[in-house]
Amino acid sequence: MKTALVIMAAGMGSRFGGGIKQLEPVGPNGEIIMDYSIHDAIEAGFNKVVFIIRKDIRDAFHDAIGKRIEGICNELNIEFAYAYQELDDLPKGIEKPAKRSKPWGTGQAVLVCKDIIKEPFVVINADDYYGKEAFVQIHDFLLDYTPEKPDHLAMAGFILKNTLSDNGGVTRGICAVNEEGYLTDVEETKNIEKTSTGARVGDREIDPNVNVSMNFWGLTPEFVNTLKEGFVEFFENIKDPLKDEYLLPIYIGELLRENKLSVKVLEVQDSWFGVTYKEDAPVVKASFKELILLLISSDISSTYLAPSLIS
Repeated sequence: MKTALVIMAAGMGSRFGGGIKQLEPVGPNGEIIMDYSIHDAIEAGFNKVVFIIRKDIRDAFHDAIGKRIEGICNELNIEFAYAYQELDDLPKGIEKPAKRSKPWGTGQAVLVCKDIIKEPFVVINADDYYGKEAFVQIHDFLLDYTPEKPDHLAMAGFILKNTLSDNGGVTRGICAVNEEGYLTDVEETKNIEKTSTGARVGDREIDPNVNVSMNFWGLTPEFVNTLKEGFVEFFENIKDPLKDEYLLPIYIGELLRENKLSVKVLEVQDSWFGVTYKEDAPVVKASFKELILLLISSDISSTYLAPSLIS
């Protein structure tokens, strides 16, 4: 079965000093986070790669990673494609607000793949490193896809304490999970800060061991059509046309409360690496260096480092 890796890379990262944070080198030979994510996905069995970007960063993106990854995909007989997230790609009858400058969010990002995705797929952030375990679990789940189960989705559930930044607050989807391991609700929570005892938002303490969404979703091709319907509903209820975003965790949470789908939570113990703030970059680089040294000492580096990806 064909399974696709969809990488959301359209954001510029306003908290990253105006640069394209997805292209920040983190590996010993200038590798970026996507190099490692793509390698892990291919090793897990994914055989299609789709980049979601904006047309105005196309050239920089192509030079930094696209050309190289496209060549690797051709060598490995893996399908490769681009999808473009644009501000004016809106439902019929909706006009882009004149002063809107930021993309419409992760829901719209996946929706722009509607003519490209025909198979079950995983969607990830370009600037997050999730670890090998998440890709293996989500790929195994997607192999059970059939058109008769279009609303049976999955999510990699990370432990909150493994996903926090030392340099400021982060946004995470706080998850409620039932005894059978299915998601019952997800609350998009902004400004979660790391503390000496765990985590907090303002004056509210948060359990550091709770499952959180890191935008690592296992989705079906039919769900893309559901996203189209949700995008229309988003504009019917929009409050701030300049700032509101159509976000995957929020929309999936709404569908869960309406019993319109199921989401299996695949708990992942790996630590997350990510560049939310400029100051995160040195920590991420050190983490990858430590990971690589560990793998070398374990004599499994040849299978993990994928010379074809990071040469």
